[in-house]
Amino acid sequence: METKNINLPEPYDPNSGDQSRQQLVSGVTLVNRYTIQDVIGVGGMGSVYRARDMHFPNVVKLVAVKEMINMAPDPLVRQTIVQNFEREANLLATLHHPSIPRIYDYFSHDDRSYLVLEFIQGRDLETVINETSGFLSEEQVISWAVQLCDVLEYLHSHKPDAIIFRDMKPSNVMINQSGSVVLVDFGIAKTFQTGIKGTMIGTEGYSPPEQYRGDATPLADVYSLGATLHHSLTRRDPRLEPPFTFSERPIRRINSRVTVELETVINTALQYSPADRFPSASAMKDALMSVARKTGTLSKITVVASPSGGLPTPATSGVKPIWDFKCEDEIRGTPTIHQGILYIGCYDNNLYALSAADGKFQWKYPSEGGIVSRPAVHENNIYFGSEDRLLHVVGARTGKLAWTYPTEGRIYSSPRISDNHIFFGSDDNYLHAVNIHSGRAAWKFATDAEVHSSPLVANEMIYFGTEAGTFYALDFRGGAKWRFSAKRGLTSSPVSQGEVIFTGSLDGTLYALDMKSGWALWKFRLGKGTISSPAVAGDFVFIGAADGHVYCVDSYTGKEVWRFKTDNQVSSSPAIYKDSLYIGSVDGCMYCLEFRTGKMRWKFEGKGSITGSPVIVDDIVYFGSTDHHVYALFA
Repeated sequence: METKNINLPEPYDPNSGDQSRQQLVSGVTLVNRYTIQDVIGVGGMGSVYRARDMHFPNVVKLVAVKEMINMAPDPLVRQTIVQNFEREANLLATLHHPSIPRIYDYFSHDDRSYLVLEFIQGRDLETVINETSGFLSEEQVISWAVQLCDVLEYLHSHKPDAIIFRDMKPSNVMINQSGSVVLVDFGIAKTFQTGIKGTMIGTEGYSPPEQYRGDATPLADVYSLGATLHHSLTRRDPRLEPPFTFSERPIRRINSRVTVELETVINTALQYSPADRFPSASAMKDALMSVARKTGTLSKITVVASPSGGLPTPATSGVKPIWDFKCEDEIRGTPTIHQGILYIGCYDNNLYALSAADGKFQWKYPSEGGIVSRPAVHENNIYFGSEDRLLHVVGARTGKLAWTYPTEGRIYSSPRISDNHIFFGSDDNYLHAVNIHSGRAAWKFATDAEVHSSPLVANEMIYFGTEAGTFYALDFRGGAKWRFSAKRGLTSSPVSQGEVIFTGSLDGTLYALDMKSGWALWKFRLGKGTISSPAVAGDFVFIGAADGHVYCVDSYTGKEVWRFKTDNQVSSSPAIYKDSLYIGSVDGCMYCLEFRTGKMRWKFEGKGSITGSPVIVDDIVYFGSTDHHVYALFA
């Protein structure tokens, strides 16, 4: 194992009586990379810290640094401790699951070893239980239990050898900011080999009887999950009770709101004999889902807490900005992030450049009109249109003007750059193609109305709509190949998947058009018109509408999958990141939804309409609001 440089604070003095001196202090940087910010957990052999990864100086990338201080006097014991810590690092490196933290680094120095892990923003389940007034709701506990069964089944099915977690308990289950579970602390997890006994290890009260004998199988994790669920529903900590006495504390005697069906599932998991438990975590998940269907709670199961649960509900989730920056007027457009700098236009006529890491002002460039157009970046220049009828090109680092290109109308369309040309629409009824080097028009195509739609450039073609409802397909020489007519304006900017183009109209329709011919493959009727631009992920296409809904539609059939209701019209366009959809509403909220189900994970309440679209980079959501602010939130 390679040893790297490490900057440590003043050594711990064993005679001082100050145990905290063992901890790293804020500001210490490990291996010239990880700057310690705070202690987030303390264990028997070290601490866990929140730190910032300075290899990404332009964004705030947080990591968790798990420390092991090896003070054992026996050299063999010291070697074993280091080997076990290294084994945890090697084990985590083989695991890839959304409910398991990713490992980024591992290093040692003298008597300290460190794991650098994905930072989980949230609280552990034990804290949730303790801070809850009353009992957690059944549907919330089932939701978490199903997710835990999934991750246990993943571990137990690991190849070449099954992995037994061996320490399932509330303090090792994190509930992240999205309300999903993340299993932490793999320090005593081990690969399973039939017939080979190990050391008696685990946590008293949560561990099954066979684990006390050093015989841990996948069914030991099933028992510990049952104990964790019992604790979650009763608030009775099994560490404070005699071992294996759950039958003396029936769940429904303590919490009458729990159904008989769920109590039966947990009792089965807690059977003394492994043969009497569920045969696998997958079988336990099936039983939990059956309970949810039978009791009518299936529709309530989400990845967020219910109103009676221990976490805040999404509507009052208390999501706080990492930073916000106040401009001088409304922000209606969408930001662009490039090399750690956020660029966004404002109705105070300025284009702003802000540090994406902390929102610090870099520069602003004044135009003569409001800016809604989303900036485009190419070779260290920023391209954007303005209501002053000009396409502006400024230096990305300095904000100094390089050149402008005039049109005869206001510019709301966002420029697209391809093949050394800039394509954008204008209120002068033209789609413009400008040479990126000379700043001169290569050609311009006359349309039947203003062009607010931002063009899609794909397969050496340009696709866009007009405010009269005509959708055009042009080649790179500006020649029309086909056109399609909607009943009202096409402000929505098109997107594509395969050979299909999706666009929305003020006529209240989401269209799927064949890319080669322009024929409508299907039409989906929205509640009202839309200026939202669709987004595509997997087999789904998403769009907002003036009826206040966000829609998810099957991209092949045009059938509705789900819809989500906000409190006002949705002009913002959705953005997909990992398994979430982010979208703003005129009701002033930024919503985070699970994109497959439409269930809300959280919402952030601003003080003005959010009409622009969010941008997500490195787990941070950036967007502007008509309350004059630019916001950055954890995704």
